[in-house]
Amino acid sequence: MTQHFQKEIESLKKKVLSLGTMVEESVREAISSLNARDASKARRVIEKDIEIDRMEVEVEEDCLKVLALHQPVAIDLRFIVAVLKINNDLERIGDLAVNIAERSAFVVNRPEVDVPFDFPGMSDKAQSMLRRALDSLVRMDTQLARQVCAADDEVDEINREMYLQVQDGIRRDIDQMDCLIHYLNISRHLERIGDLATNIAEDVIYMIEGDIVRHRVEDYEAREKEEE
Repeated sequence: MTQHFQKEIESLKKKVLSLGTMVEESVREAISSLNARDASKARRVIEKDIEIDRMEVEVEEDCLKVLALHQPVAIDLRFIVAVLKINNDLERIGDLAVNIAERSAFVVNRPEVDVPFDFPGMSDKAQSMLRRALDSLVRMDTQLARQVCAADDEVDEINREMYLQVQDGIRRDIDQMDCLIHYLNISRHLERIGDLATNIAEDVIYMIEGDIVRHRVEDYEAREKEEE
């Protein structure tokens, strides 16, 4: 590997991690805008999306340039492929943060409602999955990546329970329907963030081990038991 190629690889890693930091902050701010009933935070998330989109395009262009100029193989090729996929997933998470912020901007301007499901628990789990997925990339840690993959079922389960709880909430107070529907959509967005964090973790495993682990949740759980 030439010194110039090594510098370009390091630059790519720094850029995708910077994008990850920006996206993680957008998710945190979007959720905080809802918890704090702060519309100004929601607006900041929406405005920041332009910067996330710009960075995503820049990372993709850099990846394609490295592929064209250096034609990497083996682990270097896996790194570029993984960064391209992670880059795309991070941009999609940024879009979901914007969706949450837009829902939040509606909710905070309405009377406060009694949320009938564990929104704090779900938002904490989704944020934790994203944080650990990015940490697994920083540390090149497949064990941490597998923990993220195994955690996805918890967020999915909360999302499934939420539907029935929102239905019950609407039956109890029809006047809360609009806000509860927005919370329902926010829950869906959080569940999707968990899915995309899982994708990132799977790509970290692929990058390091060359192993494609999509759709193999039982493998994550079995590996976790072995490591306990």
